[in-house]
Amino acid sequence: MPTPMIRYNPQGVFLPEHGLSPNELTGLAPRIASARDEVLADAKRWASAGEVPTDRQPLDAGFTELPERLLADYRDLGPKSEVGRIQLAADRLAASVDRVVFLGIGGSYMGARALEEACCHPFHNELARDQRGDRPRLSYAGNNVDNDVLHGLFDLLDRKGPSGLAGTGQDGTGQDGTGRAGTGTRLEDRWAIVVISKSGGTLETAAAFRILLKRLQSACAGNGEELARRVVPVTGKSGKLFDLAAALGCPDVFQVPDGVGGRFSVLSAVGLLPAAVMGLDIVELLEGAAAMNAHFRTAEPGENCVLDFTSVCHLMEVEQGADIRLLSTWGDRLESFGYWYDQLLAESLGKQERGALPLTVVNTRDLHSRGQQHQEGKRDKLITNLVVEQFSRQPLAIGRSELNQDGLNALATKTLPDILEAACKGTNQAYRAENRPTAGLHLPTLNEHVLGQLFQMFMLATVVEGRLIGINPYGQPGVEAYKKNMNAILRGEVS
Repeated sequence: MPTPMIRYNPQGVFLPEHGLSPNELTGLAPRIASARDEVLADAKRWASAGEVPTDRQPLDAGFTELPERLLADYRDLGPKSEVGRIQLAADRLAASVDRVVFLGIGGSYMGARALEEACCHPFHNELARDQRGDRPRLSYAGNNVDNDVLHGLFDLLDRKGPSGLAGTGQDGTGQDGTGRAGTGTRLEDRWAIVVISKSGGTLETAAAFRILLKRLQSACAGNGEELARRVVPVTGKSGKLFDLAAALGCPDVFQVPDGVGGRFSVLSAVGLLPAAVMGLDIVELLEGAAAMNAHFRTAEPGENCVLDFTSVCHLMEVEQGADIRLLSTWGDRLESFGYWYDQLLAESLGKQERGALPLTVVNTRDLHSRGQQHQEGKRDKLITNLVVEQFSRQPLAIGRSELNQDGLNALATKTLPDILEAACKGTNQAYRAENRPTAGLHLPTLNEHVLGQLFQMFMLATVVEGRLIGINPYGQPGVEAYKKNMNAILRGEVS
């Protein structure tokens, strides 16, 4: 049975004041459909490798039809396709190490983190290996320059074997029988690196990689072949990381596709390799994205979740001044997805002194911190509730107890999903009473197919809005400026 599609419900923005009317959405329909046509034309222009007009540069439209291209390649070539090779490399890592450290920053790691949080066990790293489906533990680095946090990761990587020696050899002495330090015979002592950077020049990731590579070299006892097997780069066709991978002799190297910017790369090897290492179904992930593409191309405004979401966000900003967009996730498992979207929107549209500010909140947790401001603070916010309709596990009931000092016996038959649903409904009723606009984005469940839909929906919505308002959604000149300044300061070129 096919997985149902995501549903968008804008009813909560139809308010007598501080909101919109259905007629405003209808009036925008021709312009939003035209913006869709621009996005689809960009995808065709990119695929044809034709000349890109100056006013469209940069044009990183390769993400648009990437799911279909990867799936077609997989159907034709199987294990020799990119998807097939990603799966084989991930399975090889999973069978040979018990921890994989993902190195990357921004779009090079945020999608992977979102996939883990949404689709893996919430305490994945704490489970025994067989409870993890024989997949490795997962760690992240290279996304900041926090000295003490990296030391903390070292404490996990430098595990001690039963004899108290790191990487104990078969004879229990720390040797491998040849007089050399052992490379570690216990699976739980072995770890690997997946390093993701298109150029290899992003300093945060490059510095972490150099430091961790030296540590991994020591863990491999100087065995160059073993070291190469435990490093899997995802990078461009050329550049610093590409050259380093060649020098190491890494057997598995994957490309960040041409024409796919970092924040649009989650459905390339950038996100697919980490997902496959986690044991997720990457074909389902791509199938979900392809289903969203088909919906985007064919459904008309009013029935198209991409166009309707974009229309509401745009109109609330220009008509009501709601230039803060709250993505309100109900439950813990979509917080990292929200952070992924924060980057996507902020880097794509935060240009020319324009662009809404994205902000992720997790409820009911943040009702006890930011909720007061959202309820009675400035009227500059649109709240989009991200709601999962079907939980993966059996609902937990409150239950009856002889110790009823808390008075909860009256709610004994209610489950935690019941409480979350009541909190969501009650919060939105309170917002409506105060003329606070809300919309709903309903996910049928959390699995790879739905996450593929969700990633693709938000990427398409972001580029549609960029074309609608005349801002190129690709490129991030402000980020490049900080990188240039940081490197100049470190190299003593400026004080």
